[in-house]
Amino acid sequence: MEKIEVTDTIKYIGVDDKTIDLFESQYVVPNGVSYNSYVIKDEKIVVMDTVDKRKTDEWLHNLKKELEGKEVDYLVVSHLEPDHSASIKALVEKYPNMKLVGNALTFKMLPQFFNFSLEGKQVLVKEADTLNIGKHTLQFFMAPMVHWPEVMVTYEQSEKILFSADGFGKFGTLDTDEDWTCEARRYYFNIVGKYGMQVQTLLKKAATLDIQMICPLHGPILKENLSYYINKYALWSSYEPEDDGVLVAYNSIHGNTAKAMETLEKILKEAGAKKVVVSDLAREDMAEVIEDAFRYDKMILACPTYDAGLFPFMEKFLRHLKHKNFQNRIVGIIENGSWAPAAAKNMQEILEQMKDITIVEPIIHIKTTMSKENEEEMKELAKAILKK
Repeated sequence: MEKIEVTDTIKYIGVDDKTIDLFESQYVVPNGVSYNSYVIKDEKIVVMDTVDKRKTDEWLHNLKKELEGKEVDYLVVSHLEPDHSASIKALVEKYPNMKLVGNALTFKMLPQFFNFSLEGKQVLVKEADTLNIGKHTLQFFMAPMVHWPEVMVTYEQSEKILFSADGFGKFGTLDTDEDWTCEARRYYFNIVGKYGMQVQTLLKKAATLDIQMICPLHGPILKENLSYYINKYALWSSYEPEDDGVLVAYNSIHGNTAKAMETLEKILKEAGAKKVVVSDLAREDMAEVIEDAFRYDKMILACPTYDAGLFPFMEKFLRHLKHKNFQNRIVGIIENGSWAPAAAKNMQEILEQMKDITIVEPIIHIKTTMSKENEEEMKELAKAILKK
């Protein structure tokens, strides 16, 4: 990996992980992920977070190279999730005189992860407290439930840098050439998305600061056009749709529902839909479909009845949306049932548990294979959903 430049006095010591297959044991990361960590070199030496245990040795090597024989005075613990905290004990053992900087919840939770003594090692900070280390002054702001309760972000006052914890992070290693928005959106909605209100609170705090650079714990350092990234977070955390379009999310057991969705896609485009995304929930990356559900303002669900309920992937999708606080969307429903159809009823029941979901008529009932009548109903549905 090429050397990542932060500033003359703040150095990147993080690592790329290209061998991980599932982030948090559930999210596909075809381009891996970065574990970001930084060292601030001043009268006192401060390390900003550690890395996952998968990369402890490489990270310690990076740190040693930047320290040039000096000791670490402080470790700022922004977030205790193991992909950022797993190497804390290794650092404590290497630099026994180092102090840990954290908030009350940090030190309450830390013994759940490690068994070393914290006696004489704690620097307890609360909202807006500062730590002067020479020419640099660190100021701490609490960010509870973005996306763990102990999370805090750090603002370095002299160089105007926000160390944003998991905020503004994305999947993908730092040497991956890909669009920031797509993978940052997938990361946000699947990991942080439930906590929109808390993100909004943090953004209000950030608005009071003169931020010239954002250093997240995953993904690239953001140095230019910061308003673009901040505006994306403001939009995503508000649960407002980002784009005008229709996500068609479906399951098909033997191919009949899939064939009907091919027809529906054509009908939607002919009716004037600006964007139509069709996703087979059994085959697409679920996290990608979740991302699209939040991205677009409209969604059509199509599912066969299965064991008097929903096909498992549709149920998983809808439960995941509910868990991530999905709201404020327009939804159409199509069910397929050869006998005793129940999918539409079950989809409605889950959707009704979400906030501000508008279900558009007609609800379409396919009996095994799509009929001419169903095709006409799809035209009515397309017209109705695009009017909203």
